[in-house]
Amino acid sequence: MLRRSLFKHHRFPRDVILCPVRWYLRYPLFYQDVVDLLAERGITVDRSTIYRWVQKFGPELKTRTERHLRRASLDWHVD
Repeated sequence: MLRRSLFKHHRFPRDVILCPVRWYLRYPLFYQDVVDLLAERGITVDRSTIYRWVQKFGPELKTRTERHLRRASLDWHVD
């Protein structure tokens, strides 16, 4: 999905980084909520780490997913 070079020199693998970033961007969660969800899966991460991941990978994830969204029509109809 995202270039592998973006994930170079990170402690966690790509999937562990992308999962909380997606959760935070998709659902109305606080960083601590995301930390708790990861803790349930046995992954210990600080909320400041998730904040940095969202700042770094969020814009790239957004641009890559926007092109796959269906465009809304400008036409509208009254039933």
